[in-house]
Amino acid sequence: MTHQEITISPMAELAQNVALPFEQARAMPKSVYTSPAFLDAELSQVFRKDWFCVGRAEALAKPGDYTTLELAGQPVMVLRDRDGTLRAQSNVCLHRMSTLLEGSGNTRAIICPYHAWTYNLDGKLRGAPAMTRNESFCKESYRLPQVRCEEWLGWIMISLNPEAAPVSRQLADVEALIADFGMEHYAETFFETHKWDTNWKVLAENFMESYHLPVCHAGTIGGFSKLEEMECPPGEPAFNYHWILKDPDFKLANAHPTNTRIKGERRRTTFLLAIYPSLLITLTPGYFWYLSLHPDGVGRVDIRFGGGMSPEFVNDPEAQAHFESVKSLLDDVNIEDRGCTEKVYAGLCSDMAAPGHLSHLERPNYDFACYLNARINPA
Repeated sequence: MTHQEITISPMAELAQNVALPFEQARAMPKSVYTSPAFLDAELSQVFRKDWFCVGRAEALAKPGDYTTLELAGQPVMVLRDRDGTLRAQSNVCLHRMSTLLEGSGNTRAIICPYHAWTYNLDGKLRGAPAMTRNESFCKESYRLPQVRCEEWLGWIMISLNPEAAPVSRQLADVEALIADFGMEHYAETFFETHKWDTNWKVLAENFMESYHLPVCHAGTIGGFSKLEEMECPPGEPAFNYHWILKDPDFKLANAHPTNTRIKGERRRTTFLLAIYPSLLITLTPGYFWYLSLHPDGVGRVDIRFGGGMSPEFVNDPEAQAHFESVKSLLDDVNIEDRGCTEKVYAGLCSDMAAPGHLSHLERPNYDFACYLNARINPA
């Protein structure tokens, strides 16, 4: 083999990338975004092992409320059972293995669309037509496999990994960081799903750094975002974060006059929280919005997108106007972000693409690369 033919895996390229200290760091190698082998490693080592955010718990408020998703190739349903417990379980029938529920909604029971095997909301088999002649069949021995499900600060978190540490333990530092915001009391006012033509990590990294705001978002929030007021501290093992001081004239991003919990400069502080692997939360004293990302191949990303308002703005007499204002703003921001992130992925696919050095405002991106390396290349 000649020198020119020697290649290294994208996993090894990532390890080389993060071996440098942050002060010398470059963006992740393009193979990390474009390699099917790297995606396979992410699905097995990241999305099958860490916690994934389904959305807000209040979206499944009533018994029988459910939503469905695919996590690392596994069909999963998340629902609220008759006892009021949030539950995640396999979305595959135990008979001939059809998927069961689709989309989101409310149901009294889980009925297979193929042969009408029927399950209670807790996953136990209730009935199975025409099975009396099978001597080995025992209805009581059937129950849909259960998936770990925890509620944390109003978020529904699920994991395929029975040994994952509890969310509250992993994210205790996040809880302490934003305790005065009371995120668990924010009310979701919208939820949507989208697919964009970019790698999931491109969109995650776009969220993690605010270096791009003045340019990419010049038509929306860019004018309220000053590079000199952005702070990017080193990340933690399970998350990274940074914050921005928003202009006092940006009413929705500042604490409501009736909010007495948040003091001083924090009343105009926006936290951008990246909970690994892919829950991205913008939290202001007035509103929040979030993305929960899952890869759909190397070049597409499934996006769970939602947001809402702090209790003080929900209860404000002008609440409806606030809702409409923040949703209109976020829709415009999304259009800008989609354009930027799809351009980045198109550029990554070029033979001439090469990663450049990171700004001090991209510290979270470096921490994200280190997190991925720890999962993909465990010591």
